[in-house]
Amino acid sequence: MGAGTSPADPASAGREADGPDSAAEGGSTATGNTEADGGAEAGRPVSGAEAGEPGSGATSAEPGGEAAAPRRSRRFPLFTRDTARPEGGGRAAPGDAPAPARQWPLLTVLCTAGAGLLIVALDPFAEAFRIGTILIGAALIAGAVLRWVVPSVGMLAVRSRFTDLVTYGLMGTLIVLLALVAQPKPWLDVPILEDAVRFTIR
Repeated sequence: MGAGTSPADPASAGREADGPDSAAEGGSTATGNTEADGGAEAGRPVSGAEAGEPGSGATSAEPGGEAAAPRRSRRFPLFTRDTARPEGGGRAAPGDAPAPARQWPLLTVLCTAGAGLLIVALDPFAEAFRIGTILIGAALIAGAVLRWVVPSVGMLAVRSRFTDLVTYGLMGTLIVLLALVAQPKPWLDVPILEDAVRFTIR
């Protein structure tokens, strides 16, 4: 009598009535199925994924039961959810070069603009204000040219190439023009500006 069955259970009584012959048949059937499955498994070649080989496509499980994390791609995703590196923002020199060499476009613009600010602040000669301001504008124009010519400009790249070209070029040109038309004794006479100044003063 099996565990959990009562003598009044007709199903259990029917199984007991069948006798040991049915049990023997069931046992032989089960054994035959197991042997058949084992023979089929023994005759079938085992693939690398089932054997758990390192080169197979199956993800190997960690000792704690967690699967290994897949490798992340270095390509930019189609839809960015974070700040992406601007176009042309790579190193301007190889990675084994020193840090100043890798950022030489930005350092060129900063040093030129700093020299212009220093000339304006110290005022060492006549027309120092005008020359220093022109030097600052020329630094921004040089930044626009570098952004256009050099494929990778490092930290000089702020946004896309077109946006940086427009920003650096427009700001540099305006600063140079303002320095040239500054009073007194402007180096560049623009009649339209003179008429506009006279109109606003009146």
